[in-house]
Amino acid sequence: MATNVDKILKETEKKLQPQFERIEQIAFKNQKKVLQAFIDMRVSSQCFAGTTGYGYDDVGRDTLAKVYAKVFGGEKAIVSPILTCGTHAITTVLYGLLRAGDTMLSVTGLPYDTLHETLFGKGNSSLEDYGVKYKQIDLNEDSTFKLDEIYSAIKEINPKVVYLQRSRGYSSRKALSPYDMKELFDNVKKLSKDCFIVVDNCYGEFVDDIEPTDVGADVIVGSLIKNPGGGLAPTGGYIVGSEKAIYLISTRYTNPSLKLEVGSFEMGYRLFYQGLFLAPHTVAQALKGTALVGQIMQDKGYKVIPSNQEKPEDIVKSVVFNTAEELIKFVQTVQTVSPIDGYVLPLAWDMPGYQDKVIMAAGTFVGGSSIELSCDSPIRAPYIAYFQGGLTYEHVKAFAEKLIEIY
Repeated sequence: MATNVDKILKETEKKLQPQFERIEQIAFKNQKKVLQAFIDMRVSSQCFAGTTGYGYDDVGRDTLAKVYAKVFGGEKAIVSPILTCGTHAITTVLYGLLRAGDTMLSVTGLPYDTLHETLFGKGNSSLEDYGVKYKQIDLNEDSTFKLDEIYSAIKEINPKVVYLQRSRGYSSRKALSPYDMKELFDNVKKLSKDCFIVVDNCYGEFVDDIEPTDVGADVIVGSLIKNPGGGLAPTGGYIVGSEKAIYLISTRYTNPSLKLEVGSFEMGYRLFYQGLFLAPHTVAQALKGTALVGQIMQDKGYKVIPSNQEKPEDIVKSVVFNTAEELIKFVQTVQTVSPIDGYVLPLAWDMPGYQDKVIMAAGTFVGGSSIELSCDSPIRAPYIAYFQGGLTYEHVKAFAEKLIEIY
């Protein structure tokens, strides 16, 4: 006999069928794109072997970079476990492209919390410390670009880097679509052809059928323990872009004389390749799962961002609560359905790189992997839980059952 929980789940899934079909269509297109890149770049089993020491002639590393460049529409790429996380990869990009006296213009407001010390501060090796200037323009309330203000700023300050953060970070805005970037990118290049358009692409890979590089970005950057790692990549980051940009970035990635000639990884690269191959499907599983959770919470009267009537542009679904206690309860519930440390009760703590206490539920196979079922939030008003990931839709569905029972 079907329970009330089963009935609610079935009714919710029926509502979501149009969304599920759209997600699956995008996944199919992206899967074919990834498959063709593997074939075109002649990936073979020898690419899986690791190297030691300097890593000269590392076929696995170099071929992986070519595959990423092909998949993400760039001329060259850096893909490496030497890039420890998304923040490290973004910082490497900024230090590679910017020089003393240059200006970085962020057109999506203040970047993610862990980049603040990269941008600001005296005596901490920040960009400000090295004489780089920073200016930002916030998005409109509807998460669109302030185009006139951006164009005026570009004419006035001639920035070396125009920076966008695709996902929302710890804010209440919506994530951005590559389709909505094209007009901006075209006009930025008309006004300042020598500037670099840099997009933090974290959480957005394979959510749509194009990437920011397809509409004019010079560089996109992200983490391998998010979307493109497919839940298998054990660490690392990627940088894809124009040959000119990657050349400059490579001098900071290692040093000006070595560039991309060195960098070994004894464990081998199979998980990086296999994770990328699985990524379009894995991202689709996560999107279907967040749609399910979002619909349940929306039906319970909670505000979710984006609403379940809107197309998602990243794998994150935000749920807005009235109190810190409600927020903490939601995050802790995620932990109870985690395959790793499912018996642990997460608490808010002073996490490095964040200004507020942060609570994280992440019972993941790869530490901190947010393509796996996870949830985190700073403990501050408005009390927003940032729910993401799910390697399988069925796993997220098990969490959804708990939500129905609790709420």
